[in-house]
Amino acid sequence: MRHRVGQRKLGRVTEHRIAMLRNQAEALIRHERIETTMPKAKELRPFVERIITIAKRGLAGGETNGGTLHARRLVLRDIQNRDVVAKLFETIAPRFEARPGGYTRILRLGYRRGDSAEVAQIELVGSEYNPNAESEKTAAENKPQTKGVGGRLRAAAERLRGKGKAEGEGAEGGEGNEGAAPKKAKPARADRGKGGGRADTRGKGAKTTAPRKAGGS
Repeated sequence: MRHRVGQRKLGRVTEHRIAMLRNQAEALIRHERIETTMPKAKELRPFVERIITIAKRGLAGGETNGGTLHARRLVLRDIQNRDVVAKLFETIAPRFEARPGGYTRILRLGYRRGDSAEVAQIELVGSEYNPNAESEKTAAENKPQTKGVGGRLRAAAERLRGKGKAEGEGAEGGEGNEGAAPKKAKPARADRGKGGGRADTRGKGAKTTAPRKAGGS
């Protein structure tokens, strides 16, 4: 029977298990969400929430009594990365200032191929994961900005100014060409009669006669 067994051993010795939990806690604070197996996620939850509570108490103590410095030293025992510790005290701990525990959330993702181990995602509350965040951000950056009523009116006024300017330049060009030699007029076409569109040549040429039929008188 598993009486008085405080935690899962996870198939590791004590030193290896503590080192693994420290690394996972650092990754969770840095990225605010990680994927791991369900037993590891359940063991990581109390480990990382204890660290966040220490940071909250340090911020509540204030700098006057040295509470923040002492809390930082307690956190540095488990997380040696100073950038991650700075993020914990500057961003994450103030976020959970009014929340009495329950800083993480575990989501089941199914079973892993190969060994069929149950996979879960553990994340900090308030940093919900959006798989389409990058694509939405790119689409928002590439989307053309829509103009308001004032912008549309200004654009229409600029188009009208450009059109008036072009017409004025065309008129000036016509005045400047007045001194040039006039173009030659094209010769007028001869008037055509009604008969099939041919010109009227009656009385101007020799009279034409129809040819004789063969064998006629």
